[in-house]
Amino acid sequence: MIYKLLALNIDGTLLQSNGRLHRTTKEAIDYVQQKGIYVTLVTGRSFPSAKKVAKALRLNSLLVSHRGGYIASSQDRPIFVKRIPEEVTYDIVRLLEGFPCQIRLVHEKYSLANKTRLNHNMLARTVFNSGDPIFYSQQFVDTISEAIIDEPVTPTKIEVYFEDHEDQNDSIAAIKGMFHEIDIIPLNDLRMDIMPQGVSKRNGLLYLGEHLGISRNEMVAIGDELDDLDMIEAAGLGVAMGNAPASVKQRADWVTRPNNQHGVAYMVKEHFRKQQPIEFLKKMNLFK
Repeated sequence: MIYKLLALNIDGTLLQSNGRLHRTTKEAIDYVQQKGIYVTLVTGRSFPSAKKVAKALRLNSLLVSHRGGYIASSQDRPIFVKRIPEEVTYDIVRLLEGFPCQIRLVHEKYSLANKTRLNHNMLARTVFNSGDPIFYSQQFVDTISEAIIDEPVTPTKIEVYFEDHEDQNDSIAAIKGMFHEIDIIPLNDLRMDIMPQGVSKRNGLLYLGEHLGISRNEMVAIGDELDDLDMIEAAGLGVAMGNAPASVKQRADWVTRPNNQHGVAYMVKEHFRKQQPIEFLKKMNLFK
């Protein structure tokens, strides 16, 4: 099979545990681009944060950010955006404010979060080190529901960080019983994302493929998280990182090395060295 598109998750896939891009990973992305492969990022990060990583990799492609809710190459010209309506956002926030949790409304230009003291150390590091660049405005207010009465927000997603797993379970049950315009993605025992209905990394990647005229069978997708699983299964070649959970690795077509052992670079060099450049294949009339 000839592959035309490479889709990469960022955290835990491209980046090492220290949050850095290794030189070998950058070289591998340069290598595959020289073969004419379209390289994109598919991430739960905000668009400005994804764009920062893309710049480091010298990518000018369309990026699937906000967990599939915002697809663009530049912030002012998205090809796809799906938002949670402002009235639904307000009602969800009011419900969540009944639980001890951090609520973060994520927009492509800023985020809005409530001020709360987080007793769970790992959780606090997750919330306040989200990877968003400094120029991405992060606003903190005492009460979000009060702040958005006068200035409504239509976020692409709502991130929620709990201190207690039972609170997360109770909130999921309550939200599912009240709202049908959204989907809930539990990421671990203390973290969940609330998305517009139908939005996911998988659907974002397939939308991008349709826009580019690339079928899912011509895609390679590499990820490490549970929310990467649906795009890994949808791609023609789905690859799990060695640091991915067992459930992800079991359902992938290929398992590469962990992110701290340059798994993306290893996979790219092992697989794409066998594929001729896209322009050469076109000249040979192997495809249009």
